[in-house]
Amino acid sequence: MGKKGKEAARERREQRRREVTLLRGVPYAPHHRWWDGLAPPPLGRAVAVVTGANRGIGYEAARQLAIHGLHVVLTSRDAARGRDAAEQIRAAGEPVVSVEWRQLDVTDAASVDGFAAWVKHTHGGVHILVNNAGVNFNRGADNSVEFAEQVIETNYFGTKRMIEAMMPLMITSPHGGRIVNVSSRLGRVNGRRNRIGDASLRERLLNDDHLSEELINEMVMKFLEQTKQDNWSSGNEWPQMYTDYSVSKLAVNAYTRLLARRLSDRPEGQKIYINCFCPGWVKTAMTGWEGNISADEGADTGVWLALVPQEQATIGKFFAERREISF
Repeated sequence: MGKKGKEAARERREQRRREVTLLRGVPYAPHHRWWDGLAPPPLGRAVAVVTGANRGIGYEAARQLAIHGLHVVLTSRDAARGRDAAEQIRAAGEPVVSVEWRQLDVTDAASVDGFAAWVKHTHGGVHILVNNAGVNFNRGADNSVEFAEQVIETNYFGTKRMIEAMMPLMITSPHGGRIVNVSSRLGRVNGRRNRIGDASLRERLLNDDHLSEELINEMVMKFLEQTKQDNWSSGNEWPQMYTDYSVSKLAVNAYTRLLARRLSDRPEGQKIYINCFCPGWVKTAMTGWEGNISADEGADTGVWLALVPQEQATIGKFFAERREISF
């Protein structure tokens, strides 16, 4: 892409950014606020769980959902940071803001199981799950795979673990449960600058008849095995930028599509809408504060997906800036 092409692309992004800013200023009409009054007294609010919410995009998603009137369970691996984040939302919010914190490590099966048991006992279930917890250890031009196992375990297996634990607790209603997975354009199968070099694997990942949990797991385990053998970079088999992070998000995207297929036949009143979104290049600790949009803007599409009226709800799609994009 030449200089003019880059300038045109930048202008399109800025134009869409301005459009989304205007959309965010439009309040939800009362008949579109499907979450109001879903839960019985004394809470009387729909319950949303947001993982990795002590800072950045997760914090903003929790804050925005709370401001919209949901009861938010803010989770954090670090208990003290989670408590401080919840207090900060309460202190800055309106009197109606309802938020609590809970310690949760998505890489620990016992932690996830304990959290699910607590949710069931305390709230009876959950209406919305936002899977935000994730890690990326690369910055700038770096592309180390030193922490690849931790990245895959947190970003993919942690997301998968949370969905498996929380899906049975999704509270059924005419509006459907909502699962929103925070992902990235870096995990696109056919990304122009950052795609898988194996054409056969690309085809199988995009073909619903071939896509399976086994295929996704085999892909990430093959990548991890190659990182241990230090031959992962030969043959351009894997994405070239932030490879471990990109593979983890590629797996999240594929798993989102796979689950959507399994959930699509649920009858009315038992629907669960699962989608993923790319927040963009956001100014957070994960990017070393090098992004071009705020966490507040980055969280917007995820919150929009969580709250979209049932008649507009979709399943198994990938979004950015409130628009569907390709996998």
